[in-house]
Amino acid sequence: MLDRITFNPNQCGGRPCIRGLRIRVKDVLDLLASNVPREEILEDFPYLEAEDIQACLEYAATEADHPVLIAS
Repeated sequence: MLDRITFNPNQCGGRPCIRGLRIRVKDVLDLLASNVPREEILEDFPYLEAEDIQACLEYAATEADHPVLIAS
């Protein structure tokens, strides 16, 4: 699924996008975080596929899996 996430320094400031489209992973994650149903996202963005949404979630999970150092 993560092959659907693309990076291009000349597009969207180099931020991760979906399949080279000008929609950022963060845009999809923000919609999901706002409780927008997947079906509505797919209706509003007809060029997206259900697998794209899943790839965004997998990408976020991968990026969140790192140690956090806390100074004491």
